[in-house]
Amino acid sequence: MEDSDLESIREQRLAELRAQSKGQAVPQEEAAREEARKRETEMKNSILSQVLDQNARARLNSIALVKPEKAKMVENMLLQMAQTGQITSKLDEGSLISLLERLNTQTQKKTTVKVKSPPLQSHQSTRQYLFYFYSLIEGVMHWTVTTKTEHSNS
Repeated sequence: MEDSDLESIREQRLAELRAQSKGQAVPQEEAAREEARKRETEMKNSILSQVLDQNARARLNSIALVKPEKAKMVENMLLQMAQTGQITSKLDEGSLISLLERLNTQTQKKTTVKVKSPPLQSHQSTRQYLFYFYSLIEGVMHWTVTTKTEHSNS
């Protein structure tokens, strides 16, 4: 074999080895991340089992099935409270419920509806203005009655 053939074979083999090492590094990094996630989850569950009694833990798991984001928020809050020493004994279900109620009042979304009416022009009379609102209300009432009728027929 010539030197150029040997050199090309070496380069190919080196490229293969580099590709293999890169391919192995990615699964190793992924495995390390997965292991870290597992350890974090185990630590979180351990702390929560120390902070909550069985009934409270069951309620939190039930909430997680319905509203996972709310359960995660409560879990994080409980973990923070435990780490700062705000929780000295196990919380029972009643304590968890009061904590949830307090959290609900803080994060409750309020919906407001504002109806903007056109400004009253000087040339418009009060009668025209009232007629405008009456037509709006009548349209809403008609829509409500129609919708209820359609649902009751189904």
